[in-house]
Amino acid sequence: QVQLVESGGGLVQPGGSLRLSCAASGSIFRLYDMGWYRQAPGKQRELVATITSGGSTNYADFMKGRLTISGDNAKTTVYLQMNSLKPEDTAVYYCMVEIVISRSIYWGQGTQVTVSS
Repeated sequence: QVQLVESGGGLVQPGGSLRLSCAASGSIFRLYDMGWYRQAPGKQRELVATITSGGSTNYADFMKGRLTISGDNAKTTVYLQMNSLKPEDTAVYYCMVEIVISRSIYWGQGTQVTVSS
C-alpha cells in the first residue's frame, strides 16, 4: 500500500505563485511515476503534470510555461511549482503515483488551491 500526502495549497492572488508538495510513503517500489491532477467544481479531473521514474516531464498545454514539476533525490517527494496563477487555476490538486511494474495507481486526498483577489 502507498500513502500520499499533499501540502502547499491555499489562497493566492492572481499572478502569484505556489509550490505544492507530495510525500509518498508505504510500499514504494524503486520505479514509479508521479504526477499532479486537478479538479474544479463541476468539471472532470484533468492532468496537470507528470514526471517519470527516469525524470522525463510532461505538462498540460493550458499551464505549459507556468509549471515546473520535480522530485527530490530519492523521489519520495514530488513538487509542483506554479507561477502566474489565474483564477481558472482554482481547483483541488491531487497527487498520484503509478508503480511501473504493477501499474497500480494511488491518489492523495488533494489540496485546495484558490486563486482570487
